[in-house]
Amino acid sequence: MFTGIVEGLAQVEKMEREGTNMSIWFSGPFTSELKIDQSVAHNGVCLTIDRLNESEYRVTAIKETIDKTNFGQLEMGAKVNVERCMKADGRFDGHVVQGHVDGTATVKSIKAEDGSWFYTFELTKPHEGLMVE
Repeated sequence: MFTGIVEGLAQVEKMEREGTNMSIWFSGPFTSELKIDQSVAHNGVCLTIDRLNESEYRVTAIKETIDKTNFGQLEMGAKVNVERCMKADGRFDGHVVQGHVDGTATVKSIKAEDGSWFYTFELTKPHEGLMVE
């Protein structure tokens, strides 16, 4: 579980295709505090650390994650928003979110109004059970 509050930026250091999956090495602001099997949100997507060294960590995105997120467009040196999973014994700043993606949408319009932004989205392919208004 995550709060949705971005802690920092991680940079793509290496990308490796493994069949339909993609393993991605990142360097980031709290790499030294991470452990294997921890979940970290990358651009809001929950991914599990499967390898780690002093300065970098690796996650593997499966085909469904690549298809439903912007991970298929990542390039070397790209930066992504990162957040560690929330601690159960602390204050929950932000919201409680899972980081699991149900589908993709296309931005149809963006409207600025009095210091706010209003986005209109269209679901590319509605997911079964996904509520759409």
